[in-house]
Amino acid sequence: MAIRKTAGYAWNIISLIGIILAVAAAGLIVAFTAMEMITGIEHPYLGIMTYFIFPGMLICGLLLVPVGAWRVRNQRRKAVLEGMLSLDEEIPKYPRLDLNDPARRRMVLFFIFATVIFFVIVSIASIKGFEFTESPTFCGELCHTVMEPEHTAWQNSPHAKVKCVECHVGPGADWYVKAKISGLRQVWAVINHAWPTPIHTPIEHLRPARGTCEQCHWPEKFYSGRQKVFYHYAPNEENSPRETNLLIKIGGSPKSPNAMGIHWHIGREVTFIAGDVKRLTIPYIAVKGKDGKITEYMDPAKPLTKDEIAKGNKRLMDCTDCHNRPTHIYHSPDEEMDMHFVSNKIDRNLPFVKKVAVEILNRPYKSKEDAFAAITKDLPAYYAKNYPKVAQDKAAAINQAVEQVKDIYSRNFFPAMKVQWNTYPNHIGHFYTPGCFRCHDGKHKSAEGKIISKDCKLCHDILGQIQENIPAGTRVTDFVHPVDIGDELHKTNCSECHSAPDPNQAAAEHKAAKH
Repeated sequence: MAIRKTAGYAWNIISLIGIILAVAAAGLIVAFTAMEMITGIEHPYLGIMTYFIFPGMLICGLLLVPVGAWRVRNQRRKAVLEGMLSLDEEIPKYPRLDLNDPARRRMVLFFIFATVIFFVIVSIASIKGFEFTESPTFCGELCHTVMEPEHTAWQNSPHAKVKCVECHVGPGADWYVKAKISGLRQVWAVINHAWPTPIHTPIEHLRPARGTCEQCHWPEKFYSGRQKVFYHYAPNEENSPRETNLLIKIGGSPKSPNAMGIHWHIGREVTFIAGDVKRLTIPYIAVKGKDGKITEYMDPAKPLTKDEIAKGNKRLMDCTDCHNRPTHIYHSPDEEMDMHFVSNKIDRNLPFVKKVAVEILNRPYKSKEDAFAAITKDLPAYYAKNYPKVAQDKAAAINQAVEQVKDIYSRNFFPAMKVQWNTYPNHIGHFYTPGCFRCHDGKHKSAEGKIISKDCKLCHDILGQIQENIPAGTRVTDFVHPVDIGDELHKTNCSECHSAPDPNQAAAEHKAAKH
């Protein structure tokens, strides 16, 4: 029997599977892309399918079509050569393209048209896929458990409208390539469930602030002082209000004639050697003056030898050495309760509500569900037992407080990742961590006897203060502690009393002590 050699090349199981895969994938890409554009909603798993899995299916399907056809052609050619099949014409080793043949011409035109369509679809998917990998949805929601703490903090931060890559990568191909290589390692760790808990802050790998922060924040501008009122409430029955009215001396760049204040450091060459990975201690500091002279300051309690200074990892100070948590900010239960009183989200007339809520929040829980169950049970139970009339008259306010305290927990405690509000130290200020006092502790001294000052008024002035131990109408120019602690106010750092121990560090130290 003689048949035409071209008949049925594409009619085989492999090519048909390829056609079905390609058509289905193309349709799904178009449908899901259109749905995202219309609704404006990004979903991490739909994004993975639309921009990675479906294009992969499309390309795989397109490759299967010629593979199947080539396989059938070779089988027929072999059968002809062995005399097992006769055709109207011989099958050459390689295909011939004869556009004078109407059937082949139609096939070529169809192939060109289909190729253009599929190429456009794959190109759009590739561009959208690139945009998707640069989105907070990809960074924060795809690896939900791993990145939940950081993504949650980002959503509630001043930079919530800034994409992750704008700070973590910045402009330029060099850092883009580094970020993608690092990202592949992180994806592999997630796939293999090999991530650390808590995840480590990549301090040593962060891009200098000149390539990221300073793209938006103008370092040469001089900033005047800024007035800020800090609202606090006592953990007593009345939740008594406390206010500290500060003039914060933000200052400006040395390029301005009036360089002073907190931003005095900008533009100056200040280098330091950290005493630990988290940079909570800084035993060595070097400042280069306008005349080029370098003044070295040492912590007398932890002096470094000349050899240690020569071999030490000297870091040039930049924005992130103070603003190390500009986006991923967690708040202590005390701070959260203060903010909820100010915003009237929690009724301050509920007796001892701050004290009780803070105690409940600070308990260790194995899961978020356990914490929610404890909050839901224990907060109303406290009022039912100690203030039955309040429990009856203010039931709605207590229920609202329960929901708000649960929200506080969900934004600052993440048991699955062993993260809570104080896991990552924030170097701004000096209340819960040494912060400014890492250098400005009144102890770092140069060889000439010059000391880095601890004078509070270098950075801020007290404009006023309201609290229980200050008579009404009294003008305050120096900070008054809520409890009289004498000279310890100036001798002891705030964080030495107010910092809470990191449960992960405490557990590690306990485990090490046992062994």
